[in-house]
Amino acid sequence: MASPQTTQAARDRFRSQRTRHFSESVIREMTRLAIHHGAVNLAQGFPDFSAPEDLKQAAREAITQDFNQYAITWGAKSLRNAIAARYRRIYGLELDPETEITVCCGSTEGMIDSLTAVTNPGDEIVIFEPFYENYGPDTKLCGAVPRFVRLHPPDWSYDPDELRRAFSPRTKAIILNSPNNPTGKVFSREELEMIAALCQEFDALAITDEIYEHITYDGAQHIPIMTLDGMRNRTVLVNSMSKTFAVTGWRVGWVIAAPDLSDSIRKVHDFVTVGAAAPLQEASAIALTFDDDYYQHLGEEYTRRRDLILPILESAGFRSFPPRGAYYVITDISGFGFADDVSFVRHLVESVGVAAVPGSSFYHHPSHGRQQIRFCFCKKYETLRKAGEKLSTLSRSLC
Repeated sequence: MASPQTTQAARDRFRSQRTRHFSESVIREMTRLAIHHGAVNLAQGFPDFSAPEDLKQAAREAITQDFNQYAITWGAKSLRNAIAARYRRIYGLELDPETEITVCCGSTEGMIDSLTAVTNPGDEIVIFEPFYENYGPDTKLCGAVPRFVRLHPPDWSYDPDELRRAFSPRTKAIILNSPNNPTGKVFSREELEMIAALCQEFDALAITDEIYEHITYDGAQHIPIMTLDGMRNRTVLVNSMSKTFAVTGWRVGWVIAAPDLSDSIRKVHDFVTVGAAAPLQEASAIALTFDDDYYQHLGEEYTRRRDLILPILESAGFRSFPPRGAYYVITDISGFGFADDVSFVRHLVESVGVAAVPGSSFYHHPSHGRQQIRFCFCKKYETLRKAGEKLSTLSRSLC
């Protein structure tokens, strides 16, 4: 019989170096714990309310009309045309749907396709932290080297000198997520112009995750860096249907880039997934024709949810950093006396009945987030109120 050491060595032999130090998504782990403990899930960022009825009906009709076979690999023409029309109407961007738009299986695929298409081993990628947990592994899967730049609470600003030091002749790109997950930061025009200037000085790309573009608060405005001078052909813009239309399970996203970049991205996409679900692409094309009232209503509804969850968290003893975009709240837990965020969220889900995400999962050094946790509020009002009732017992659970 093989010794335990031999067995482990044999297992390691068949594990690639690039994935050996990866762990599963902490966010999705917390969803499983929420289900197991019957807790209110304020961890994973998916809505528990319905998608627009017109969108669901469009999907049903697309299936009935037999849009059930492969679409064109880089996306159904109807959807690419709708994406181009939407960006022209909202941002004044003129896009060629034949050469500059690639439809993929959600922004998750769009991001890894883009990084794979533009990086070589040893290239450096600048990443703001706290960051959405996929960016670090995505970078490493491509053989690139992440360079992290801190966003500092309470307004999650960056230090311009620190950002400049992160750029070098080896920098291939910076990943920019605005509005930001997990902080809710919306980068200002001044901040974007500084980033754009560095990209041009160091001949680097901006790879942008703009999935929360229509969820902003307090007058904050989302500005695609692609629209700034000098950035039209050095930006790779990643987006998705998921958050704007409450269809996180559809996995329909897109990547916008100049023709030469799109050509490389399409080659990766073709061999990774072939294409997104054909009937859902047809339905998505209908959704992108919704008028401005839809987006105004979306913003108003999320503002109400944010303004509901913030007092709930504060009354339970959390110090919150109010977001200006997206649908997450980072909170400081140092007043509760726990050694770290992981032990706190486990107590929260097991003893209080509310699931959140440990802040350490958003930092490359987990210790930087050990006194932070993230809540999401993309939930029904009754879900948020139920969470409030449970969180009101938090102090008693610590006795």
